[in-house]
Amino acid sequence: MKEYTIIKKPEAFSWEKIPALTICEPLEPVEVTIHATAQICYDHEALYVRLSCDEKEIRAELTGPLDEVCNDSCMEFFFSPMENDRRYFNIESNFNGAIYLGIGTDAHTLVRLIPEEPSIIPCPAKTEEGWELTYRIPYEFIRRFFPDFSVYSGKEIRANCFKCADLTEPPHYLTWNPHPLLEYASFHNPNAFGKMKFE
Repeated sequence: MKEYTIIKKPEAFSWEKIPALTICEPLEPVEVTIHATAQICYDHEALYVRLSCDEKEIRAELTGPLDEVCNDSCMEFFFSPMENDRRYFNIESNFNGAIYLGIGTDAHTLVRLIPEEPSIIPCPAKTEEGWELTYRIPYEFIRRFFPDFSVYSGKEIRANCFKCADLTEPPHYLTWNPHPLLEYASFHNPNAFGKMKFE
């Protein structure tokens, strides 16, 4: 199981100061040349997430709040906020900033959420090599579903980060923490999440 330390957001904030993890494990044995990373930090109000990828041909067709953005070029962050609770949030977004947000214990129990305040607003941007997403996850949003959620030094959560695109050529499915290579594999597998620990 891979591990990542979520550091405190520096007062003089810059993403260059935040450690990056690499999203490179194949969910399916398909060769791709895309390189993706994730960076996460926190303060007393929220988690802050940045997902970046080198992807020259960006598919960005979907715009609706209920669209399955994994069909487009998509970057995703899944996390279980509480120990001994298998529920996790899935946050998926494309280059248009369209978001697929849900909570559940697997793909079959997933409940779709329509973002509302306080919520998660992806901010996509073009980069020299591809594109990136940044967003803020307010603790107030998390506590709507996990009332006892709190953040402190040493706290651990389970999480994974993904880069995918169902309808690009070729399709690709990359993860941070490796998943078992099965005939039908899914990102919606909390047993394959890695460990993230608050500094």
